[in-house]
Amino acid sequence: MGTIDTHEALRELLGEPKPTTRRKIIDRIDEHARTLIAHSPFVLLATSAPDGSCDVSPRGDPAGSVLVLDDRTLVLADRPGNKLIDSFRNIIDNPHAGLLFLVPGMNETLRVNGRAKLVADAPYFDELVVRGKRPKLAVVVEVEELFMHCAKAFLRSSLWQPETWPERAALPTMGTILRDQMSLPTSAEELDARLTEGALNSQY
Repeated sequence: MGTIDTHEALRELLGEPKPTTRRKIIDRIDEHARTLIAHSPFVLLATSAPDGSCDVSPRGDPAGSVLVLDDRTLVLADRPGNKLIDSFRNIIDNPHAGLLFLVPGMNETLRVNGRAKLVADAPYFDELVVRGKRPKLAVVVEVEELFMHCAKAFLRSSLWQPETWPERAALPTMGTILRDQMSLPTSAEELDARLTEGALNSQY
């Protein structure tokens, strides 16, 4: 089946990274990273449990909401969600975490790897207030690795080009998906209305 199950086989197939690729990995939040973080309204938080099971959680806030405390520390506020708390349970058991910052219209992304912890309150929580709402929890990440990821994925996907986007009407709504996956008796239209109202009323 052509399965690759050793590091040696993988390297033989794909080769070694260029020296410049390794050199771009730094261990701090420099001025350029600060600028990108300040302009990013969307970040993906990746965590894993001790058994290896993984979770990737989208985090969205107005640009500038992620705090940079110093050259090695950043803070993400928690906002109301589905209460599954998969990321948080993982962080308690295994603090290693990865972040991927996106800036609208920019094809490069900022990647951060480090150790995360959960904080229920701190003086900087005042800076995490959005629309008058103070978060109950924040994720503090101690940066161990930081680097820019090249534009190839976004160029291949044409993600920022609206002319490549599918017509929304051609895709199922969330209400339709939940109705079918959960075998609910409620109509998709009613579920969509409830979901829209709930999302608008409980963002923060």
